[in-house]
Amino acid sequence: MGITEADLRWWLSGYNPNNIMIGVVASHSALQILHGAKKEGFKTLGIAVGADKRRLYSAFPGSEPDEWLMLDDYQDLKNQEDWLKKKNVVIIPHGSLVEYLGADTFSKLEVPTFGNREILRWESSREKQRIWLEDAGCTTPKVIRDPRDIDSPVIVKYAGAKGGRGYFIARDYRDFRRNVNLDHEFTIQEYVLGCRYYLHFFFDPLAEDGYQVHGIKSHAGRNLGRLELMSMDRRDESNVDEFYKLGSLRDLREMSLEPSFVVTGNMPVVLRESLLPEAFRLAEGVVAHSFELEEGARGMIGAFCLETIVTDKLEFRVFEISARIVAGSNPFVSGSSYSDINESGMSTGRRIARCIKKAIETSELDRILS
Repeated sequence: MGITEADLRWWLSGYNPNNIMIGVVASHSALQILHGAKKEGFKTLGIAVGADKRRLYSAFPGSEPDEWLMLDDYQDLKNQEDWLKKKNVVIIPHGSLVEYLGADTFSKLEVPTFGNREILRWESSREKQRIWLEDAGCTTPKVIRDPRDIDSPVIVKYAGAKGGRGYFIARDYRDFRRNVNLDHEFTIQEYVLGCRYYLHFFFDPLAEDGYQVHGIKSHAGRNLGRLELMSMDRRDESNVDEFYKLGSLRDLREMSLEPSFVVTGNMPVVLRESLLPEAFRLAEGVVAHSFELEEGARGMIGAFCLETIVTDKLEFRVFEISARIVAGSNPFVSGSSYSDINESGMSTGRRIARCIKKAIETSELDRILS
């Protein structure tokens, strides 16, 4: 059994709301999370394995943690739960934390955590993701169940937040067998041609103004909270982004080369404005349906990312969802073309801290933590 709302309220009863400390694993998007927390007046805690992390963060005084928790292994975080609660720590999850701990261990971590950690169980399963997205009204790439049915280009993806590592393209069953690692869970999706855009949204269940998400089914007729578009990025991937310079895929394979999709960096992008209504429709459907995933579901809380392809017919294909802050928001520590419209300099990391700050002021921390 995971963490219950009763567990959370019990932990928070021992917290000093005026002395909350924001804690984050020093990786992924920690620089902007720490920077945003400091901007909103919070004390900060860096969690790391290896002294080199402390040295690195000293190069960025605006994000350097006020305190450090140094571990021999990230699994040791489970042994520090009482210490973290005595420090009034609220953990901000990101892809590296979930990957290092594992979804199951993270779901049982007995420390107040920003967002709905139950949602991350749906993120960790590509099959659950697909069900969620399609039920929410998103069009997703076709899934090939039997690799022997591959008769056109597909992309094979492994489970978890691995930054694209291990992904590969296959044109037929022979390609698949040559590259697949059968020891890991994988999904085979049709390869959709188009531009990949990663849309960074924020859902604030405490806000009663702005673009309100309307409830469906059991929440019909209710406004559930405010949806915000924070920023947008594209990904630099090594080595597939440079492969076109060397010839066709057949030429490359004659040189014993295979394209790989390891993310090495992120680039800011702005979507043409006529596509924004559809982007919001998709995000609203995903949030609204998150409250219907399971009986009594608390729904989405905070940052999430829709990972999309826009075709030459200007149609969205949503191939993945990340139900927490993504590293693609890192180019926007000083704000983006979207967030600056509402408040200059608002990063996703700072927006998380702002949400926690508001919840403290209104005594509603239990509504945004789990």
